[in-house]
Amino acid sequence: MKTSHNLETISLPVLGMTCAACASSVESMIGSQSGVEKAEVNYATQTVKVQYHPNEIQPNAFQKAVQSIGYDLIMDTESGREKQEEVQGKNYVALKKRMVASGILTVPVVLIGMFFMDIPYANYYMLALTTPVLFFFGRNFFINAFKQARHGKANMDTLVALSTGIAYLFSIFNTLYPEFWHKRGLHPHVYFEAAAVVIVFIMLGKLLEERAKSNTSSAIKKLIGLQPKTVLVITENGEKEIPLADISIGDRILVRSGEKIPVDGEVYEGSSYVDESMISGEPVAVPKNKSDKVFAGTINQKGSFRFMAQKVGGETMLAQIIKMVQDAQGSKAPVQKLVDKIAGIFVPIVIGISLLTLLLWVLVGGENAFTQGMLAMVTVLVIACPCALGLATPTAIMVGVGKGAENGILIKDAEALELGYKVNAVILDKTGTLTKGKPEVSEMIWQNGSSFDKQKLNSILYALERQSEHPLADAIVNHLKPTIASEIKVAGFESLTGKGVSASFEGQKYWAGSHKILNDVGIKINDELKHTVESLQLQAKTVIYFADEKQVLAIVAITDQIKEGSADAVTELLKRNIDVYMLTGDNHQTASAVAKQVGIINFRADVLPSDKAEFVKELQSQGKIVAMVGDGINDSHALAQADVSIAMGKGSDIAIDVAKITLVSSDLMKVPKALRLSKLTVRTIRQNLFWAFIYNLIGIPVAAGILYPINGFLLNPMIAGAAMALSSVSVVSNSLRLKFSKLI
Repeated sequence: MKTSHNLETISLPVLGMTCAACASSVESMIGSQSGVEKAEVNYATQTVKVQYHPNEIQPNAFQKAVQSIGYDLIMDTESGREKQEEVQGKNYVALKKRMVASGILTVPVVLIGMFFMDIPYANYYMLALTTPVLFFFGRNFFINAFKQARHGKANMDTLVALSTGIAYLFSIFNTLYPEFWHKRGLHPHVYFEAAAVVIVFIMLGKLLEERAKSNTSSAIKKLIGLQPKTVLVITENGEKEIPLADISIGDRILVRSGEKIPVDGEVYEGSSYVDESMISGEPVAVPKNKSDKVFAGTINQKGSFRFMAQKVGGETMLAQIIKMVQDAQGSKAPVQKLVDKIAGIFVPIVIGISLLTLLLWVLVGGENAFTQGMLAMVTVLVIACPCALGLATPTAIMVGVGKGAENGILIKDAEALELGYKVNAVILDKTGTLTKGKPEVSEMIWQNGSSFDKQKLNSILYALERQSEHPLADAIVNHLKPTIASEIKVAGFESLTGKGVSASFEGQKYWAGSHKILNDVGIKINDELKHTVESLQLQAKTVIYFADEKQVLAIVAITDQIKEGSADAVTELLKRNIDVYMLTGDNHQTASAVAKQVGIINFRADVLPSDKAEFVKELQSQGKIVAMVGDGINDSHALAQADVSIAMGKGSDIAIDVAKITLVSSDLMKVPKALRLSKLTVRTIRQNLFWAFIYNLIGIPVAAGILYPINGFLLNPMIAGAAMALSSVSVVSNSLRLKFSKLI
């Protein structure tokens, strides 16, 4: 549960939804409660996300509201999904039993209705067999339809109850009072078999739909399956096996060869190779030695080691990934909001069309007009289920998000997945994105020979950089640390964004940073130093100046190797006609050298953090859809401004928090993969929506009898029921095809 400005957000599993119109009913019911800011129901994940004011309403009120229209909420926020799956599993088994029993009773009804209509008491046999199919095994359709009607709402159950109920009542009338039709020279047809078969086919469709939908969340199940059930903890009395839930921060844990790592932590004894592919997508096992980090869900391959638990429960990287994937699968793509509106008004429109169908048949149908009009009305109600429409977008999003998770691409919001394919400009940060982000000092060059107290100045520079947040500062700190005998304290420390840092020691002020800091202070550099700096920069090295109030004391050359795959990723993006830009706070020469190595033509150097966001705006003003890829705190503003924001998983927490897509590993090739995944997902959504709309566009007029004047064809309600079930299953199956798509 998250809180913001006296507004809380809670996500709860919903029970009992059977179609998109159900989702619309639950959403509007909760959304209409006083104190609720916003309610969003996702039919595919069967969850509702509610933003509400806790001082005005509590979550229990949501449950009462949805219970009044035939649904329910699971209020347990910790293990709600597990309970939901348990309930859904039981419902699946119960539905299967009801369908089988209904099928056994329906077979003789169909045989009598189609082949043995002339046997004595045929109609009464069919009445006796059909009644339990509708009102015992299929009673939920009528109960739910009644609950909806009490609140002036309608859903798929309404369509099923109306169509089968009308067919059943019409058939009873014709069975008990056949002379009503005989007097008018007409034969009293009965449609018991149609009513029974529709119930059976709709049950079968729901059964297949539930099975298919459960497959769309297999990525989540696979991730959850990475967590071991028990753990070996090292205590004073030796090794002890305890449940995963009982681990605490600080526990010392033993991991043997072939075992899964239970929580996040740091190795303190032993060494091994760990397979991190399930969370990073990297196929090569990673060596782990003392002080290295290990993550929950990864698999120890060779050797054993001991580590100290640092993050447990919901704080582990794996738990965060699972939560991110679940939230993304439950989020709505913009197109889904339009579909939800259509689904919400779809059922009332269909009821209106069915009544209009009956009226037109009665007015212009000629002989047997009323009977055929009733049949056409029933068929319209059966064939027009909005299930396929409701499943079209969320199932594709679910599979797309799952596919991304399996490839180390974590999508936090469905909107990013829907928008990614439109991206035609990608901005790459340099340090930590194109480069490894592990800068090292290659050389430190002092000025004016040996006239300085280098030991003292090293300590001052060390104290300055130790307080800096810039990623290059760590390289200087690591380089100087072995030379520092005792740490000193500097006064008046100041971080100058995009330029460097400054502080005072013993009344003297010192600066460390880029050439911009020298310009601000007014320090000139001689030609010899300028030549040295240019030479270093042409080697793609970054130069940091260390100066006092009068002069440059030293320059520090820092190198950051380009990642393997960076050049390939840039090539792949350019191949897709996507413009690639590099932004860096580094100087022009270093930026140019790096850009040349990876194949980027467009780059900007000496860029401040605020300039990055301005550059994003500049491209957007040219009509470009911009993706920003970054890893640092200084990228967060630009990430927030971009249309699609992508954070490197090993970057800062702020960058990851702002970004809509996170790459678990540092492999830049995942950027074109993420954009390709967006394209495949959007294509699947469009295919699904096309089939869902075209199905109703063709099916409803045919069901209403539009072909009857041409060739005498009138669609049988039984076939309509089968077609309705098939439409939902085909949409889900099409979404599942995404699982087998290649991303490059």
